[in-house]
Amino acid sequence: MDPILAEWLSLALRWVHVMTGIMWIGTSFFFIWLDASLRHYAAPKPGIAGESWLVHGGGFYAVEKFLVAPGTMPKELHWFKYEAYFTWFSGFFLLALIYYYGAEQNLIDPSVSDISANYAILVSLGLLLGGWVAYDLLCRSPIGRNTTLLAIGVFLLVALAAYISTELFSGRAAYLHVGAFIGTIMATNVFHIIIPNQKKVVKALLAGEQPDPAYGKQAKQRSLHNNYLTLPVVLMMISNHYPIMYESPYRWAFVIGAVLLSALLRAYANAKNAGVSGDKVTYLLVLALGLGLCLAAIPGLKTNAIPIDRKVDLVEAAAIIQQRCITCHSAVPTDAFFKAPPKGIAFDSAAEIRRYAPMIARVAVATKMMPLRNQTGMTDEERALLGAWIAGSADDGHGSAE
Repeated sequence: MDPILAEWLSLALRWVHVMTGIMWIGTSFFFIWLDASLRHYAAPKPGIAGESWLVHGGGFYAVEKFLVAPGTMPKELHWFKYEAYFTWFSGFFLLALIYYYGAEQNLIDPSVSDISANYAILVSLGLLLGGWVAYDLLCRSPIGRNTTLLAIGVFLLVALAAYISTELFSGRAAYLHVGAFIGTIMATNVFHIIIPNQKKVVKALLAGEQPDPAYGKQAKQRSLHNNYLTLPVVLMMISNHYPIMYESPYRWAFVIGAVLLSALLRAYANAKNAGVSGDKVTYLLVLALGLGLCLAAIPGLKTNAIPIDRKVDLVEAAAIIQQRCITCHSAVPTDAFFKAPPKGIAFDSAAEIRRYAPMIARVAVATKMMPLRNQTGMTDEERALLGAWIAGSADDGHGSAE
């Protein structure tokens, strides 16, 4: 595929993915909040679970929720499903474009696991499909009737996905796959359980029958799961910008900790939305804060242990950059995957190298995320030399690369 075409496709898919994801998350959070906000402000009405009064955009709204369903179908009924479908499909195509089509560059990392690109793609697909099957069987088993046991089971399932991903894929791909694993469960909940159950209720009403309350109960259980799983998915999706997470030797711990932290934050928010207060609710926030501090204390990136006890000038630093970075970061890249420098960053002149010195320090010295998969073989000593130049000579104006 032409690299420019791939770039445009990536942009379009990412834009759609973010837009539809905002719509999906927004409606999901709103309806969970709405359900928690229901109250009986007067004598309970027959068949009504509660009502909620809202104000937004200068207008007032009164919303009622039926215990099961209304007695008759209204003329117009609004459904919320396509946000979830388009979010998943755009995300999957983006995954295929970046991590399947570009598997050699993005999906696999020989320093993590010596597997082929084709095998990694098969594992990726199996992880997405197998994750849903395992989750659905867990929910339908006797464990699914116990909220605590089910929560533990889902947590262990995500932990297993995190372990498999971090052991087989590159750091960035591993976190992305945990997010895709959870996102697939969420989207399939909508497609396979929530919407079909709602359609069964509508069909019963149209037939003049009393809908089975079990349909609504099962749909609400899956919807609540989606509510709790949303925050870790969002974190996994933005994690590729933060190598301190995915390049850590304890990256699996960040995944597990993020899931627990997200659960505590959502439990606190849902409790507050329901009007619950007291020490038990406060403890949720305290536990979340404590867990967040523990995650921050986990050893992150391995620091470069090679000491450089001499001054490194720009000429020496530029020579390393020319050898290790210029194949991609040039006005005319020689890497077959790029027709333009990634993110418009080029190191063709001394001025450009000086300009991007802080970024070089972050991505090539501190995090070692570049060169991508270290395909040009930058050594630890070269990284240390770059770090020494940046620390002592990046802004002193001495030396010339030209």
